[in-house]
Order: sequence, then C-alpha cells, then structure tokens
Amino acid sequence: MKILVPVKRVVDAFVAIRVKADGTGVETANVKMSMNPFCEIAVEEALRIKEAGKATEVIVVSAGPAGCQETLRTAMAMGADRAFHIQTDAELQPLAVAKLLKAVADREKPGLVLMGKQGIDGDNNQTGQMLAGLLGWAQVTFASRIEMSADKARVTREIDGGLETLDARLPAVITTDLRLNQPRYAALPNIMKAKKKPLDVLTPEALGVDIAQRWKTLKVSEPPKRKAGIKVKTIQELVDKLRNEAKVI
Repeated sequence: MKILVPVKRVVDAFVAIRVKADGTGVETANVKMSMNPFCEIAVEEALRIKEAGKATEVIVVSAGPAGCQETLRTAMAMGADRAFHIQTDAELQPLAVAKLLKAVADREKPGLVLMGKQGIDGDNNQTGQMLAGLLGWAQVTFASRIEMSADKARVTREIDGGLETLDARLPAVITTDLRLNQPRYAALPNIMKAKKKPLDVLTPEALGVDIAQRWKTLKVSEPPKRKAGIKVKTIQELVDKLRNEAKVI
C-alpha cells in the first residue's frame, strides 16, 4: 500500500507574524519558512505505518512556489521515499489544493492519504474533507491515534465530549491532530540522501486542474490591541462597571 502525504510550506510556527504595510497579506519576505506542524505529524505517522510493515511506500506532495521543494526534501530526509512538487506562484485556496491532490491520487493510486488537519497560516481546515469528497473515499478527521489493518484503519479522534473511535475502510483520507505523535528529527546522513531521492515537478495545467480563486481577500489587519485591565476594591464596584461601562449585565 502506498501512503500519500500532502505537506505545506508555511511561516515557521515560532516566527512573529507581521501584516504587510499595504494590508494585502502577511509578510513573508526574509521570513523563516518551515513545514506546517500538522503536516509534519502526518509524515511521521506515515513513516511509522511503513516501518510497521503496513505500507510499502510514502510519497509526499506539495503545491506552491519553488521554495516548496525545500519542504519536500525535509520530508524525504525524515524518510519519505519520493516527492511531487506542483509548481505554481498563484494563491491556492482549499478547493484548488483538493483538486490538485485528487489528480495526484488518481495517478498514484494510494491506499491512504494522510494529511494535517489544517495549515497554521489560513487555518481553513477544509482541504482534507474536500479531497475525500472529490475522491468518494471514507474520511476521518482530527486523528489522535491510528491503528492499521489489511483493509481498514481504526482511528481515535478527539471530540467535545472526549474520544471517539471509528473504523474507516480503505482507501481513506485521514487528517492528523497534535497528539498523534512526536515527529522525528532528520539526521545529517538522511538529509544528504534526500538530495538524491526522486522529486518530480508538475504543473496544474499538466494535471488538467483549474485553480481559479473562488474568493478574494479584501484586507488583512492585525487584531485590535487589548486595553489594560483594572482592579476594583469591592464587588459593588465590579457590578457597577460591568453594568454601566462594559454593559454585559
């Protein structure tokens, strides 16, 4: 069984986000970029499934500008076997990404698509669900534990009331949550080996996919700064401020 793992290149999780002066988006020039943390978890889980003998190959795919190849090499340094880069400088929205991934899945015929539940940049949490719908496959989201068998995946997921365990027949799309695993670090020898692993470059046009935008961002702005808090001396003063100033009671 092949496992297909989509990965996304995002601003590093430890970098302070700055909005562009013209309000058109987030500043990315000269900013450290990394693999999306949820995608990193998905790569790690795919590798563990392969190491357990439940999969034969782990394929990673990323869509975006040339810098995505660095992210794909990182995934291959972790242990992925080969990669696809769908090169485009256009802004990719969730439906466009799902269509691109479907085209790759149709070519590669994986038994499982394992992907992060969301990117930490857009926080859309849509691509996995859209991909499952386009493929007509079973889907399980927010996985915190995955147990593989010959024809199904048993997935434990976190819900408001606690934990829920579901069986999904393969092929399936599973999206990963934070508590699924702790991703490994890529050792230097593996980083060097990753440079020689196959990385095929595709385009949306070659895949026959329309990536036209479905919405337009009008403006990006920082959230308003919070006002400093105050201390009150009595309960009566607190109630008075809640009623007359905050107007919440």
